[in-house]
Amino acid sequence: MLDKSALIPAVMRKLDKLPTGHCIDLRTYKRNRSVMIIKTAPEEFEFREDGFEKKKFTVPETKIKSVLKKMLKREFPRSNKIRVYDLGRFHPEKMNRDLKTL
Repeated sequence: MLDKSALIPAVMRKLDKLPTGHCIDLRTYKRNRSVMIIKTAPEEFEFREDGFEKKKFTVPETKIKSVLKKMLKREFPRSNKIRVYDLGRFHPEKMNRDLKTL
């Protein structure tokens, strides 16, 4: 678990080292809301929100920091600690939730 104030630099370091096709999952302490970040191409990431809003969208590597800041405010407004999981290779067939495409 990471403190919310240290989350963005830690996630940015993880995303730099993340191989294409792998993902990380950010969850609240209670694990009831999550944000999954999947590296789909060398400089492209897919975000999947499952919390207050349920949607997915693609973000270029240059915009990740600003998108993370907005998502922290929207999905984790009162959380002080956030769980970060490295899920390895992403398997879309294991995802059983329907998310709206933006």
